Amino acid sequence: MSRRGTLTRERVIAAAAAVADRSGLAGVSMRSVGGELGVEGMSLYHHVSSKDALLDALAEWAIAKIDLPPPDAPWREAMETRARSARAVFVAHPWSIAMIESRPAPSAALLTHHDRVLGWLFAAGFTAPLATLAFSTVDAFVYGFALSETNLPFLPSPGAEAEFAATVSPDPGAYPNLSRSLTELLSSGDYTYPSEFDNGLTLILDAIQAQLDATRDA
Repeated sequence: MSRRGTLTRERVIAAAAAVADRSGLAGVSMRSVGGELGVEGMSLYHHVSSKDALLDALAEWAIAKIDLPPPDAPWREAMETRARSARAVFVAHPWSIAMIESRPAPSAALLTHHDRVLGWLFAAGFTAPLATLAFSTVDAFVYGFALSETNLPFLPSPGAEAEFAATVSPDPGAYPNLSRSLTELLSSGDYTYPSEFDNGLTLILDAIQAQLDATRDA
């Protein structure tokens, strides 16, 4: 069997994701993906029609990685599950942060994903404006946190934050508030930046619940 005969669309997309993981989206080309598979770049055109089509497929690949609870899931549980899964996907594949929502023609996978999220919220009694606000606020937090997490000047791990703070070592006289914050955060010895994600998500979902309760009482 020829090398071309062993190719599938799924293998091509997985190879493109591997290239993007290693070199970013700028490194994704028909030639580089072909090289990842050990074939000529021209062979890929039997499975994707163009580089743009390949990037569209990558966006679909990434959105499919995010866990999406069933339509009848309770809204808060569903939003928590989706948020944690999305963050994990974004951290594992940093290129996907800017990729999923940026394609000129949204895929059926993305539209289905958005429809599912809005369905949880509508089923819980959210109005369209509140559902849109809840959806966009949670996503802004998830995307922003993952972007920060993937661009830290150190690898988050127990002790890494303390080592970095010791390197920065802000002068308490010049930066009293920053110095106090670092001292209190790191005094327990087990603080890590990623631990802020669940705390922040809870804060946001509590505020959304309060808004939902207020609309019900109005």
